[in-house]
Amino acid sequence: MNQPSLHEGGPLAGICVLDLSAYIAGPYGCTLLADQGADVIKIEPPDGDNLRRYPSTLAAESRAFLGVNRSKRGLVLDLKQADDHARLLALVRSADVLVHNFRPGVPERLGIDYSRLSALNPRLVYCAVTGYGETGPLREKAGYDQVLQTMTGMCTMQGRSGGPPEILYGSVVDYYAAALISGAVSSALFERERSGRGQQVSVSLMGAALAMQSARLVWADGEPREVGRDMRSGGVTGLHPTRDGYLYISANTPHFWQALCEKTGLHELLDARYDSVRKRAQHQDEILPKLRAVLMTRDALDWESLFGESVPCAAARSVEDMFDFPQVQAEAMIGEFTHPVVGRYRGFTRAMRFSRTPGPEPFAAPVLDQHGEALRAQADAQRAAEGANGALSAASDNRSGESGR
Repeated sequence: MNQPSLHEGGPLAGICVLDLSAYIAGPYGCTLLADQGADVIKIEPPDGDNLRRYPSTLAAESRAFLGVNRSKRGLVLDLKQADDHARLLALVRSADVLVHNFRPGVPERLGIDYSRLSALNPRLVYCAVTGYGETGPLREKAGYDQVLQTMTGMCTMQGRSGGPPEILYGSVVDYYAAALISGAVSSALFERERSGRGQQVSVSLMGAALAMQSARLVWADGEPREVGRDMRSGGVTGLHPTRDGYLYISANTPHFWQALCEKTGLHELLDARYDSVRKRAQHQDEILPKLRAVLMTRDALDWESLFGESVPCAAARSVEDMFDFPQVQAEAMIGEFTHPVVGRYRGFTRAMRFSRTPGPEPFAAPVLDQHGEALRAQADAQRAAEGANGALSAASDNRSGESGR
């Protein structure tokens, strides 16, 4: 998709976001803001976001970087250099949002902490993304998705009972943190319309990992601290082998359980002993062999077709299958992009829709410093104007003093 005119349409049209973050959580959070119409400027150090160097079968660019950073303009600034630091401060004065994922203490050393930037722009919404939060013994520890999965119990939940933990690939903690970033920043912008003031917003990967497990993190006084396996559904809800492929079945309600038993011919399971999720969990050793024996008589895709809308299920597919999957196509979630180096490619567009303010069409992630010349010129012009205004103000003050003598 070609880059449209900026600020076209969406509910965040006219909002300028400075994205100083790297990897996935912060950058994708900013992409979600771009999906809503914000003008997002991705600001990278001279060697670029490290995600650009992640392994990829694409020769010219990292697939991960393209997917995470669509619909942004690209600018390189070396914040350790005085001119580039001054350019960032000039951009901050007119920006609405700044997002970074530096560890606590680094923004102060770089001179871009909230207290300094909010003094330049009191309306600034300043979002700090950290691994473990901004207080406590782990505040300076680097946070990564699968490290947090392991620490917070997520990968233990993925493993079979009594078996080893299993990582859930796909950076789910990062992407949920990105959703929290988008929601929190949007809320702060909404509140700014009431108060006229910005504020600091904080999101951590640890918080995202724990929030995703809110249904498990409930422990009543006096009970054993064994909450992790409470969400299991007795082996009925889950992945099952078939004659060809795997099928995921979810049949927790009475209606869906009845439909499953009828579609599989297992009418004997329509018994009072199995008429609730808890009872089925207690009798899974009786139910599971019968169910799986029947499922082995057909392919996963055949069962998916047979169950239709009567039993929630899905045949296990690859991510490559999603490019041409009819429902994905119907929702226009895959589109064509044009990249200066990669050329034309197909990729995910966006997951949210707005009926009245649909926003701009997504466009490809920038190459390193793609819009740098224009953006640096804009910042320099703003600095020059501010300098001229300061000189005029000083001259006016001097004249006022002279007239008063």
